[in-house]
Amino acid sequence: MSSRRITALALAADVVAVVVFAAIGRMSHARPDDLLGLLGTAAPFLAGLAVAWAVPVVRAHPQGLRAGLVAWAGAGVLGLGLRFAFTGELPPTFVAVTLVSLGVLVLGWRGLTAGLTALAARRALR
Repeated sequence: MSSRRITALALAADVVAVVVFAAIGRMSHARPDDLLGLLGTAAPFLAGLAVAWAVPVVRAHPQGLRAGLVAWAGAGVLGLGLRFAFTGELPPTFVAVTLVSLGVLVLGWRGLTAGLTALAARRALR
């Protein structure tokens, strides 16, 4: 697979992870299930993710752990900062749930990819 395709798929997976996080959050708080509401909830985290994707290490090896940590920090930490700037509130439980959830989603697909790649490599050696 070409590196451009890997990069595009990794970016798409990160965006999906953030949107899934926002959708689950909206559902768990009984928010309306409208597209604009979902985008409004996801916006600060997507903006933080965009900043993370501007870091060269993320684009150089987007499926790697280091890239995942940068993407997680961007979406999580910067996203929380932006959310606080817009809402003026940031409950500690929300911070914890956000960081854990985004960690599972953003790092999780990378771990799954690494495991499947290792498995495929082992099978190819047989």
